[in-house]
Amino acid sequence: MARDIPVGNGSLLVTFDRYYRLRDLYFPHVGQENHNQDALGRFGIWCDGQFSWLGPDWDVRLDYEPETLVTHVTCTHKGLQIQLECADCVDFYENVYLRHLAVTNLSGRKRDLRLFFSHDFNLYGTKVGDTAFYDPATRGLIHYKARRYLLVNCCEPNRCGVEEFTCGTKEVRGLEGTWRDAEDGALAANPIAQGTVDSTLGMRLPLDPHGQAVAYYWIVAGRTYQEVRRVNQAVLDKTPDVLMTRTRDFWRLWVNKEEFNFDGVPEDVVWLFKRSLLILRTQIDNHGAITAANDSDIITISRDTYSYCWPRDGALAAYALIKAGHSGISRRFFEFCSDIIHQDGYFLHKYNPDGSLASSWHPWLQEREARLPIQEDETALVLWAFWRHFQKFRDVEFVAKHYRPMIMKAAEFLSRHIDAATGLPLPSYDLWEERWGVHTWTVAAVIAGVESAARFAAAFGETQLATRYQRVAGRMRTALVDHLWSPQHGRFARSAAAGPGGLALDMTLDASLCGLVLFGALEPTDPKAQQTLLAVAEGLSVKTPVGGIARYTGDTWHRTTTDTERVPGNPWFITSLWLMRCEIAAAETVEQLDRSFRWMRWISKRCLPSGILGEQLHPESGDPLSVSPLAWSHAEVVAALVEYLEKRCYLLERAGKILHIHQRGRYADRYMAPHCWEDESSPPPQRQP
Repeated sequence: MARDIPVGNGSLLVTFDRYYRLRDLYFPHVGQENHNQDALGRFGIWCDGQFSWLGPDWDVRLDYEPETLVTHVTCTHKGLQIQLECADCVDFYENVYLRHLAVTNLSGRKRDLRLFFSHDFNLYGTKVGDTAFYDPATRGLIHYKARRYLLVNCCEPNRCGVEEFTCGTKEVRGLEGTWRDAEDGALAANPIAQGTVDSTLGMRLPLDPHGQAVAYYWIVAGRTYQEVRRVNQAVLDKTPDVLMTRTRDFWRLWVNKEEFNFDGVPEDVVWLFKRSLLILRTQIDNHGAITAANDSDIITISRDTYSYCWPRDGALAAYALIKAGHSGISRRFFEFCSDIIHQDGYFLHKYNPDGSLASSWHPWLQEREARLPIQEDETALVLWAFWRHFQKFRDVEFVAKHYRPMIMKAAEFLSRHIDAATGLPLPSYDLWEERWGVHTWTVAAVIAGVESAARFAAAFGETQLATRYQRVAGRMRTALVDHLWSPQHGRFARSAAAGPGGLALDMTLDASLCGLVLFGALEPTDPKAQQTLLAVAEGLSVKTPVGGIARYTGDTWHRTTTDTERVPGNPWFITSLWLMRCEIAAAETVEQLDRSFRWMRWISKRCLPSGILGEQLHPESGDPLSVSPLAWSHAEVVAALVEYLEKRCYLLERAGKILHIHQRGRYADRYMAPHCWEDESSPPPQRQP
């Protein structure tokens, strides 16, 4: 089930399902320690003797306030004649989740309404050994276990502090939980429970005919009682309204920190670009890990989650953030990578947000032979993205700190992990984590990584080393064409594997072939690249009204049909945007460039109303499949639009139509000039104080 409106600050992340029920609460790392694991946070209304928990009986509309990570949610129950208008956020500084509730009486009579919040926390992600109790000192409910504390509190219209509550056990001796106690409109006031526990609080809101009442609710996360008590007092002293206002202001400042010339870009695309930046930020831990997705419903399919940092996904997301000017996040990501890199210079499959090694299905032994269980593109793309960071920000001292421990260590691994006979990388797993072999995407990524290392070496005065790396990359580029191009098919193979007569080519159409252009292994106008991309565009198009580009022919992950002629695989956002980015790179006129924009229009029509993009779509209904949101999908939106703006600037400049270019540096990419204006009477806008 999609997580439509995640809110967070890099340490505390809170997610909801489509019925506005709290589903995930991560602390102190984004993606690690889900204290609402396998649980449902309930929110309900009692009025006129009737009770309803938020769910299918409600009309729920989930969205965000413009340019913020503050939600705008409306919930209407026709039978109860009640409408809720809510705003949620996690304070940008303190680890506290806040909710503002405005409750409207849609009837013409006076009413006694009661709100109930039920908390089914499982601290550290387990159901054993928790305590829930009412704390008279804070007048709140506290759940704790070891070094994890959650304090829940509220404000009614005329007072703050929990007045109606109960704590109890759940899922033992037939007990369902204290949420059942709320359904008669009153709570038992049990002050403490231990073991497998939950709690519920209630608030009373008298409503005049067609009147409205306002209330506040919050959850503080911390490691100690003293910590949550301090933050709770800060909420009371500053007021929830002030904290929510400052959080709105922070995110508006954050998402608008860079100046882009969006002239001619449709408003819905600009909106999606900013929304994607914000949603991407919710999936990033303050210690540098860029997690793939934090939608715990995927556990029901695989008994595992996407709440990990894959170095590949992280590098591509970091690249998007670099293009958007967010150096602080990319710095922390590269620091994270420097901490986790193996002593031999490679990255393993994936990592937990605290930097520890995560779960994996890649074996160290295959057919009784030792095998290095890596996806080599992950190591290469970290170097590729790090060079882009250096190009953009000229962060010399920061890069120098990581030059030997990570950059050169990874470069040496990439330059020696090569088949001497072919000049190609030794086999590894593909980017989809399914196949062992020599993959075109991986080869392109390794070329890009080694070339980036050569540029670093040249920048730091090691010219002989730079020359050696350039030779390695040059030989590999030649080997790519010699061994992975199929004259018979007129395009590149997806991958190759050792066979009796040499390398056997896998000619399955795969969108990862876009990596040839995305990472600069071939020029975008190279005929071989063009023929390959044309085959991808034609062969992987989903031929339903939903449209989009599949991962590869016969993709079975969340497959909905076996009709591969019509649906070669479910449409993915990232693959569709890869094609757009390749078309941008190949465009030689503004008219050609603008044709690529159809993909951005497609994306803007296929996102959820809140702007959320999942991993893939149902090819018939267009509903999100798998995890949602997927950080990689939002990163591709950001990267694609900035590349579009940069290329437009470049083409206009080449045509002599641009007189102003802002922030273009010596080490810039070909197209790294997004801040351009077309006439002298309109100079670059000045940043407001």
